[in-house]
Amino acid sequence: MSANSSYAAAGVDTAAGDLAVELMKAQVAATHGPQVLGGVGGFAGLFDLSFAKDYARPLLATSTDGVGTKIAIAQALDKHDTIGQDLVGMVVDDIVVVGAKPLFMTDYIACGKVVPERIATIVTGIARACADTGTALVGGETAEHPGLMGADDYDVAGAAVGIVEADRALGAEKVRDGDAVIAISSSGLHSNGFSLVRAILRDAGIGYGDHAAELGTSWGEALLEPTRLYSGQLVELLEGEHGDAVHALSHVTGGGLAANLARVLPKGSYAELDRTTWSPAPVFRVLNELAGTTLESTEGTWNLGVGFFAVVADQAADAVVAELDRLGLPSWRLGTVAHGTPPGDGWEQGAKGVDGGAVRLVGGYAS
Repeated sequence: MSANSSYAAAGVDTAAGDLAVELMKAQVAATHGPQVLGGVGGFAGLFDLSFAKDYARPLLATSTDGVGTKIAIAQALDKHDTIGQDLVGMVVDDIVVVGAKPLFMTDYIACGKVVPERIATIVTGIARACADTGTALVGGETAEHPGLMGADDYDVAGAAVGIVEADRALGAEKVRDGDAVIAISSSGLHSNGFSLVRAILRDAGIGYGDHAAELGTSWGEALLEPTRLYSGQLVELLEGEHGDAVHALSHVTGGGLAANLARVLPKGSYAELDRTTWSPAPVFRVLNELAGTTLESTEGTWNLGVGFFAVVADQAADAVVAELDRLGLPSWRLGTVAHGTPPGDGWEQGAKGVDGGAVRLVGGYAS
């Protein structure tokens, strides 16, 4: 028995892996510019950084993440064309938070059995989203784990690298008293809080294929709405006329609204966010109704319609909102940064180990 046939007998099909690469090759290559060397299939991706010599002090930014249990819904529906965008959103959009322009990304898919068409569909989604954010997909890995994962099970993860000039980097140290907090809308749940989503539907006896009248589609289709991508437009904002007015950015992912903004505010500052300035999308309302909970009680789990925060100079706030709207990112002002001791109770501070500012939400959501 050959080594390959022995491996196949153990449940690993290397030929299927090769076919998956062939099916995705063109989409991956489409994300490559002249800075990507070596094409598809090498042991490591190569990216030409010679342009960095034009920077006075180039800083590399890196991030890594996955999609979480949202994948369980994709698997249940056998629909895998949006998960790739979710992955890019979770990974690449963290890069722009520090003001960096994303350069390249790699992905990793672990599965119980390589189904070439499924893997190619996932990676095609990753490549398409990379192209939309100006990111090269320079490499990846698909690993077959028979006996550890079920035949239809898989998980995805990725890592990305970006670059920023040191004096253009964003963060809490640039935030000033009186800065405006701008909200940038989400496309829905994005990729956080799906363990709670799945538990709510399970307890309500609702299947992913069931029709959700309030949402106008099936539950599964509504929940798989892909994560909005922000980095391409935000890089354009930072490189444009109002770029200097942007002091900090925050990606609303795990931990919800207050915690993620608190991470990018300086210690000794605080911001109240006015709930009356927006109305969370129906998917958030219906899920809370099913669970018998309030929108306010899920602010630490879901984004409730805010995918990003921008902290900007007050005098430029209206112009930044207008520019974001022009770039296709609906946004609005919802608070102001102040320095000093925050008044009263209910403040979120110290999220994710960052000793930053304090944030709380006030008022009631618009209907």
